[in-house]
Amino acid sequence: MQFGIFTVGDVTRDPVNDRVPTEHERIKNTVEIARKAEDIGLDVFATGEHHNPPFVPSSPTTTLAHIGALTERLILSTSTTLITTNDPVKIAEDYATLQHLTGGRMDLMLGRGNTPPVYPWFGYDGSKAVELTIEHYQLLRRLWDEDVVSWEGKFRTPLQGFTATPRPLDGVAPFVWHGSIRTPEVAELAAYYGDGYFANNIFWPKEHYIRLIDFYRQRYAHYGHGEPHQAIVGLGGQFFMRKNSQDAVNEFRPYFDVAPVYGHGPSLEDFMAQTPLTVGSPQQFLEKTLAFADYFGDYQRQLFLVDHAGLPQKIVLEQLDLLGEVLPTLRAEFDARRPADVPDAPTHAARVAAKEAVSA
Repeated sequence: MQFGIFTVGDVTRDPVNDRVPTEHERIKNTVEIARKAEDIGLDVFATGEHHNPPFVPSSPTTTLAHIGALTERLILSTSTTLITTNDPVKIAEDYATLQHLTGGRMDLMLGRGNTPPVYPWFGYDGSKAVELTIEHYQLLRRLWDEDVVSWEGKFRTPLQGFTATPRPLDGVAPFVWHGSIRTPEVAELAAYYGDGYFANNIFWPKEHYIRLIDFYRQRYAHYGHGEPHQAIVGLGGQFFMRKNSQDAVNEFRPYFDVAPVYGHGPSLEDFMAQTPLTVGSPQQFLEKTLAFADYFGDYQRQLFLVDHAGLPQKIVLEQLDLLGEVLPTLRAEFDARRPADVPDAPTHAARVAAKEAVSA
């Protein structure tokens, strides 16, 4: 089981002191948060990709390469890489380069994103999002898996005898998670290729995500990759902890009420009742997080959103310290319940070993 954090990189006014961080501060703070994640024993740090205010992570590979140079163990990922508006050739090149620079401790999560105005900025039609997702990923897969590619599709110019450089490290392409909160076609794509499926279940009730994850698991088995319970699943989550639960609620409420992703909607109490958000004590956080596997089955990666809604950097780092305190218990409890035939989260080293075993 891999545990980590992800950021959406929002630049949001702090509703308590009315301060708005600069873009420079937000970018530098993201790096500090990633280094803190490694310090407390987390496995993964992931950054989103956005090209519109109030978000800053428009160049995730640049940020992750920098973090990679400052860390030793942390797996670097995205949450999300836009498979729709990015050129698959550039994705193939950029992430293979990141793979080499980090010695393989990276993967990526592909998705459509949630900002429709982005499409025309990059010359695409947002109404074709699902078609773009499928065609772009089919090309990306070939660019990594084949040394020479000739290809023709609907949305970009043809390729003739093209080789993407650099080639993937050790001849093994970066592992891909497909992120989705609403699209069965994305779950189908992940299942077909035997890739991971990441359900960022931070917005809606668990029943919505249970349907998507169960569909992915069944299709994963249909394509011969293993039994349904062996499919590679990741989940999102959110928390705000203090030693005393009421202190956590009182402190987090003003941030929740203005948060870009859910502010001005349901009350904090209603949102906690309906979604994975935990605002309370470390024990409450443990109990709610450990229950995820009861709903979704045993899974491989758990990422949490912590730095958002205008929370000051000092508070974000305090939250990570609290996460670090309960992390050993999380690991032990999840490991104890997972059946022996459920695979670990994919890593570059494990995938290289599997490839060598097949070739032997």
